[in-house]
Amino acid sequence: MSPYLTEITPETAGWTYSGLRVVELPPGGEHALDTGGEEMLVLPLAGSCTVTVDSAVFELRGRRSVFSRVTDFAYAPRDARVAIASAGGGRFALPSARCANRLEPRYGPAEGVPVELRGAGQASRQVNNFCTPEAFRADRLIACEVLTPGGNWSSYPPHKHDEDRPGESVLEEIYYFEVAGGPAGPGMGYQRVYGTAERPIDVLREVRTGDAVLIPHGWHGPSMAVPGYDLYYLNVMAGPGPERAWRICDDPAHAWVRDTWPGQPLDPRLPLTSTEERS
Repeated sequence: MSPYLTEITPETAGWTYSGLRVVELPPGGEHALDTGGEEMLVLPLAGSCTVTVDSAVFELRGRRSVFSRVTDFAYAPRDARVAIASAGGGRFALPSARCANRLEPRYGPAEGVPVELRGAGQASRQVNNFCTPEAFRADRLIACEVLTPGGNWSSYPPHKHDEDRPGESVLEEIYYFEVAGGPAGPGMGYQRVYGTAERPIDVLREVRTGDAVLIPHGWHGPSMAVPGYDLYYLNVMAGPGPERAWRICDDPAHAWVRDTWPGQPLDPRLPLTSTEERS
């Protein structure tokens, strides 16, 4: 039986590089694994933990939930032994990528995470660029968090990254979702993925906390936060290119939407989180 709430490997996804595991630990719980041919992050979704990577030890303050603060994290290289221990218990994401080069274990402080407010109006959202190429060094892994206030659309205009050409890079992508609850129970959101005539794919999925959507190719977006429920998703990406780069191409039918943003204000609810704990 798998110890993971979510377990996506290149083999189960039917691709080559990107992976994600989510593990939940009880108070005093521990979990250990070998990274093998993957580099990996330990990213607290809820709770704090101690992460040991070979002989390096990192104390992660973590967070109460993905909607309460920007978190710190730890990086583990390929061919390493990783142990996660949590005195208070919690839930931890392990985004990963198959890679060739072994880097050093490192700590990523929450205060060093670039927080970007993107879009405008009802396309306003917050992006925590904690492991993007410009923010944190890795061999192949790219990861970020997106928080979308209820009623807004993100991953919009729809875009893709499945061709090796100027302005676009090939990346396999995982969307992992968490949805804020309401007074009557859990919330929900929606995710759209569609392809071309040459490479068809057709997904319109209701998503709730713990769900994941795989993007092997095609246009993806919007990610829809229904009114009343803030939406979080973790993006995990990796691809075959010699350069670790995140380049996207908007769907030409909808790219014009970006031109409307300069005349609209950002949603005043943003940022939803910062490095300070939100009650």
